[in-house]
Amino acid sequence: MRQLTELQASLTQLLAEYRKQLAQLEAQYAAMKKFDINSMFDLATAMEATRLRLITLDDKRKLICHQIATACKLKEELTVTRIIELFPPHAAPFVALRKDLREVAGKISKRTFLASKLSCSVVGHLNTALRLLSAAVERAGLYTRNGVPRGPTRIGVMDAVG
Repeated sequence: MRQLTELQASLTQLLAEYRKQLAQLEAQYAAMKKFDINSMFDLATAMEATRLRLITLDDKRKLICHQIATACKLKEELTVTRIIELFPPHAAPFVALRKDLREVAGKISKRTFLASKLSCSVVGHLNTALRLLSAAVERAGLYTRNGVPRGPTRIGVMDAVG
């Protein structure tokens, strides 16, 4: 069946793009740890292009799966697992692709979680610095006995923004 070959090619392209996205996420994480702003901006642009390619490839995969479902007279949306069940002679490459896709998706999920934790830490530090700076500017005449400017204990998001 021609659609199965097309689906296999589409899944292979998806896997390649997900691997590229994983490499970009790892590079972004390294750049975030170094505070390399230029690299982070370049990677953000590359990651957006990869994300758009992934959307295009996923739409193509859905179209091919719909064509296979129509040819088999099925009304359900086909998954890779269901295709393996329907076409056992063609199962081997799909099993391998499914395994690789799950593995890469798990790594992407882990890297994204770590990057979000690092981002939260950086934003927290920036919030503290902004709080201290705004307290020093706002109450320039109020100092403690030790000569440290007295500031508010916590600054809210709305106060930090403006």
